Amino acid sequence: MTEKRKTLIIGGGIIGGFCAWFLQQAGRQVTIVDRGDFGAGCSHGNCGYVSPSHVFPLTQPGQVKRGLKGLFDRKAALTIRPRLSPSLWMWLLKFATRCNKRDMMSAGRARNAILESSRQLYEAIIEEHQLQVEWKTDGLLFVFRDQKEFDHFAETDSILKRDFGVAATPVDGAELQTLEPALKPGLAGAWHYRNDAHLRPDRMMAELKRLLLESGVEILSDHELTGFRQNHGMATAAQTSQGEIVADEFVVATGPTTPLLNRVLGCRIPIQPGKGYSITMARPSVCPVYPMLLEEVHVGITPFDSGYRIGSTMEFAGYDTQMRPERLAYLRNGAAEYLHEPTTEPVEEEWFGWRPMTWDGLPYIDRTPNMNNVWVAAGHNMLGLSMGTATGKLIAEMMTDQQPHIDPSPYRIGRR
Repeated sequence: MTEKRKTLIIGGGIIGGFCAWFLQQAGRQVTIVDRGDFGAGCSHGNCGYVSPSHVFPLTQPGQVKRGLKGLFDRKAALTIRPRLSPSLWMWLLKFATRCNKRDMMSAGRARNAILESSRQLYEAIIEEHQLQVEWKTDGLLFVFRDQKEFDHFAETDSILKRDFGVAATPVDGAELQTLEPALKPGLAGAWHYRNDAHLRPDRMMAELKRLLLESGVEILSDHELTGFRQNHGMATAAQTSQGEIVADEFVVATGPTTPLLNRVLGCRIPIQPGKGYSITMARPSVCPVYPMLLEEVHVGITPFDSGYRIGSTMEFAGYDTQMRPERLAYLRNGAAEYLHEPTTEPVEEEWFGWRPMTWDGLPYIDRTPNMNNVWVAAGHNMLGLSMGTATGKLIAEMMTDQQPHIDPSPYRIGRR
């Protein structure tokens, strides 16, 4: 009997978890290591959206102006804390050059492919394995307070429908009161993306861990990658804080901390950590039926069967580990502008995490140029959960020489 190839996944978030799942299904013997615990990063505290609607990246026309505002306005959803960081300023320059319609549409096509695939794969995996993750397919509301902004979004929706097959149902202010009574009266309306779904991320990670362990995947905590032992352009072992782990192939799925491994990987992965916050609490007495994005303030609302979460903000502050009360207050105040009962008690968790932001809005899913058996799957921006299943499947296909189910070329390392 042929011995199975040993695969080591570095990173125990949603991306690393689904890379492990699909590689295990393809016949590999898989181990996951993480610097902390499995599922403890952004895969734990995000808003839980599985969103084919999120086609367009942040690099949109007009975003540079909004970013400059964030340099000076600490009350904006997007903030940039100035600091001496050549990598940040180079990243911001690259980001600025992409804020045009041509590049936005190009990134949109690549995002659309992986988002649509992921949505279908989630449905299939959750149904087949009866995962208890509070999976809902009610869609997602993009809610507008301002009539001009609501009307202007019709242009965006038209492009999404025409070029990507992603269409929403417009809901005017009067209809919105009937559809979602948790919202205050007097709002302009909402756009309802019915194909979006949501789940509870911490339940997803717990169920994915159970599924992986039952399938034979080994999961090791407190193993921080420090290097690779190499021989003739191949990695032969991962060097970790707990010793060496020998394997035949490796996947680095370390999200926002991937740039800290650039020397180890022998290539540059230009990711910036974008700090987001969330507050998880009991369900309000007047709880939203639908998950929603409150567009003018950029705050996300997610009702779970077992709780309620508000989240968002984007703070470029490096690997800052402070829980900043003003950012949590921003979430509460933003939600209060739209909802009858925006928050409640008890608060289960106040959380922050770093999102792996790329300057073009696309992840890196590729083989490293200097080690033929080391792959990277990182840089999913704010969409790690949304893109998790398709990323895992694509990595497994490329590593096992199968025909990729989506074109991997937009996600290559070294793109400009």
